[in-house]
Amino acid sequence: MTMFDSLRRQYVNLAQPRLGAEVVYATDDFFADKARLIDPAEPVFIPGRYDENGKWMDGWESRRKRIPGHDWCVVRFGVPGLVAGFEIDTRHFTGNYPPGAEIEVCRSNAFVPDDEACWTKVTPRLSVNGNDRIYVPVDHADPVTHVRLHIFPDGGVARLRVWGRVAKDWSMVDAGTSIDLLAMENGGRGIIANDEHFGVVENLTALGRGVDMGDGWETRRRREPGHDWAVLELGAPGRIEEVVVDTAHFKGNYPDRCFIQAAAEAAGSPDEIAARSEGWPVLLPEVKLQADHVHVFRDGLADLGPIRFVRLNIIPDGGVSRLRLIGKAA
Repeated sequence: MTMFDSLRRQYVNLAQPRLGAEVVYATDDFFADKARLIDPAEPVFIPGRYDENGKWMDGWESRRKRIPGHDWCVVRFGVPGLVAGFEIDTRHFTGNYPPGAEIEVCRSNAFVPDDEACWTKVTPRLSVNGNDRIYVPVDHADPVTHVRLHIFPDGGVARLRVWGRVAKDWSMVDAGTSIDLLAMENGGRGIIANDEHFGVVENLTALGRGVDMGDGWETRRRREPGHDWAVLELGAPGRIEEVVVDTAHFKGNYPDRCFIQAAAEAAGSPDEIAARSEGWPVLLPEVKLQADHVHVFRDGLADLGPIRFVRLNIIPDGGVSRLRLIGKAA
C-alpha cells in the first residue's frame, strides 16, 4: 500500500468536484485550464496532443512569466473542511514545473476571497520537483472553505488534493430531521474494504446516483470461499430508520445478497477496525439484491441505538453504487 492509499483510508479529498469544490480563480492558466487541477482522475500525458496555445497538459499551467511576481490560484470547497494535509502532484510536468510552492487557507463567505480575508499560511515555501508527487501535512485546527496555492514563479501542477474531514455543522440540522448520515457531504467516509479492484469504497458515500460502473465500489470476481466487505464511518452517530442500497449500472456484476453490521464505536487502524467489525451486531439481515436497482429497506432493521460505523457485506462479490443510511443524528 502506498502512502497515498493510506491517506485515502484516513481522510476525504475536500477539493473534489463531486463535493462541490471548484477552482474559482487563477492569475493565469494560458497553457492548461485551472479546472483540471482538481480533476479526480489520475493525470495523464498524451504525446502529440496540442491545442491552439501549445502542448496540452493535464493540470493547471501558466505561461512563462516575463514580469515580476508569481502565479497563484484559489480552490473553493463545496463544504467546509478540517485540513490535514496537501498532496502536490507534478506528474508529467518536467521542464515546466514550478520549483517552489506555498499554501494558504481561509474561511470566507466570498466566492473568491481577496487579500483582506483572513488567509493563514499553513506551509513554508516548499521545494517542488518535476514529475513528482509529495504530501505535506499541516496543523490547522479550524474549518476552512478556501485554499490558495502559490507557485514560484510560474509553471504547471497536475493535481492538488486537500486531504481532511468534512466539518459538518450539526447545530444547523433540526434534531427531528432525518438525513443521510453516511453521505460524504455530511462527513461520512469509507475506511477500508477487502477489495477495491474496480472501484473504491469512498464512492459509496458520494452525492447523487453513480454516473457509471466506475462510480461505485466494485470488487474483482471472487474465486475463493467467503464474501467481500467494506467498513464505513457515519458523519455523526445516529439511529438508522432506512437503508438504501443502490446497484445503479451494475447489471451482470451486482452482488446476489448483502447484509449490514454496525457499531457505536470503533478505534484503531483501519485494519484493526476491520478485524473487529466481523463481530459487530447485524443492523440489516441478509437480503436479496437486484441488478441496476434502488433497494429501500425500512422493515427488519435492528434497533441498535445510535451507531457510528457500519460494515457492508456483499455476497459473494460485485458492485454497489451507493449506500445511504437515513436517520436522525443522536
